[in-house]
Amino acid sequence: MVSLTITSAAKPPSFARALPLTVDVPQDATVATVKRAIAAKFPKFYPARQKLSLKDEKKALDDDAKVADVLGEKLEGGELQVKDLGPQVGWRTVFLVEYFGPLVIHPLIYHFPTLWYGRAVHHSLLQKYVYTFVLLHFIKRELETLFVHRFSHGTMPLRNIFKNSAHYHVFSGLFLAYDIYRPIFSATSPYIKGSFRENETFLNVCAAIWAFAELSNLHTHLTLRSLRPNGTRKRAIPYGYGFSLISCPNYFFEGLGWIVVTVMTGSIAALVFTAFSVVQMALWAIKKHGAYKKEFGKNYPRGRYAMVPFVL
Repeated sequence: MVSLTITSAAKPPSFARALPLTVDVPQDATVATVKRAIAAKFPKFYPARQKLSLKDEKKALDDDAKVADVLGEKLEGGELQVKDLGPQVGWRTVFLVEYFGPLVIHPLIYHFPTLWYGRAVHHSLLQKYVYTFVLLHFIKRELETLFVHRFSHGTMPLRNIFKNSAHYHVFSGLFLAYDIYRPIFSATSPYIKGSFRENETFLNVCAAIWAFAELSNLHTHLTLRSLRPNGTRKRAIPYGYGFSLISCPNYFFEGLGWIVVTVMTGSIAALVFTAFSVVQMALWAIKKHGAYKKEFGKNYPRGRYAMVPFVL
């Protein structure tokens, strides 16, 4: 066993005012072991709330890192700093809450138009298609969250659930539903009547592209799942369908699906949501692309783009 001193990197939370403290851990202990030792002293300071780092450093230590490797010759009597990250919530929970919003909001506006527009709406084929697309998309996302996704991080700060949910509940929920199901897109509207937006061939072509995008997105998620054994944070180079040209085809196909909805409708709300989403996914893709190249170096396939083939 070795003794480590744990100090607070900032003002300690009320339930850990006894910091600094000394914990005894095995010689081969990991950072996760130290977190559990701290939680044993302060039960409310559970491991997910803790950020451990070396003294006077901000970079968080990886849970799997060996304390002996981190501290080296300073192992016995070594010092680590802990910071309270605040209340945490599971990533899976956050995703489920995010995607549940549109699944409630769209039916409420679609099936009860008089509550929102003060009049009945004779839904056009376009509105029926988009309504079906939205429900299928978010049901798919919920099922993927439950049965497909494996998260590298178990939790995130509780406050993020409100920020993340706002994007889906407000923009792809309330704004999108209110705009697309309003009378201007109805079967009797001059905007729709006699236009290509009521042409079944046009709508069916859009539906085929949308289905291709959704199924391709699912396929890439299944590929990524296969690379990470359950209960691990292992990363590997993805290959196969979608990955020959880009590092993040899941984002490319996600964006394509929403672009289809935007083109079909000409909706300002759809355009704003799609633009915001594509930009955000592009930023994530660039970051992941860089992380792949940094981690795998020369082994990572050359010529791959981050998100859009030959462009980004």
